[in-house]
Amino acid sequence: MRENTPLLPGLSPVSGKSVEACFDGGSLSSDAGVLALREIDIRLNVAARLAACIADTRQPDRVRHSLADIIRFRLLMIACGYEDGIDADSLRGDPAFKMALGRLPSAADLCSQSTISRLENRPDTRALLRMGRTVVELYCTSFRQVPQRIVLDIDDTFDATHGHQQLRLFNAHYDEYGFQPIIVFDGEGRFVAACCVPPAAPAVGR
Repeated sequence: MRENTPLLPGLSPVSGKSVEACFDGGSLSSDAGVLALREIDIRLNVAARLAACIADTRQPDRVRHSLADIIRFRLLMIACGYEDGIDADSLRGDPAFKMALGRLPSAADLCSQSTISRLENRPDTRALLRMGRTVVELYCTSFRQVPQRIVLDIDDTFDATHGHQQLRLFNAHYDEYGFQPIIVFDGEGRFVAACCVPPAAPAVGR
């Protein structure tokens, strides 16, 4: 017996063309859910707000990818389980990711891993502080009314690395190198902020 599956409503148009998501076969993509994530970024304007915290010193006539698009691509990659920047080289031509960034599947590819790496090394300390405040502001504006109290749960977690990334540390419990970011959630389990603490300088003996 054939069962009809309703369309996923509410997707924003891309370049003036309507976007429909359904499950009736044909050309399938395991990353089609990125289109739903795009709606979150459209509503909250996360990528653009983070990009505004970073000074763009590139030559305008040579820019192919805006800071907001690079950040948006990186955020969507991480949300879909592609934590490593090198994954951008295989995803930059993915039609679902292109549409999530407002491009048609036939449009030019998205940015590469090297472009993402340059972006991740661009922000200075002040820019990182501005980005942290922006994330907290996003959290604060998520409330319809000011809560009477907010309980913060501050904890660290381990994120294994597979190279010689900056700020990596050796974790004896996991017996491997990785980051040890501090994650802040509220009492209801909602994300507030995160930061990667630099390793402490070794003590100098007298």
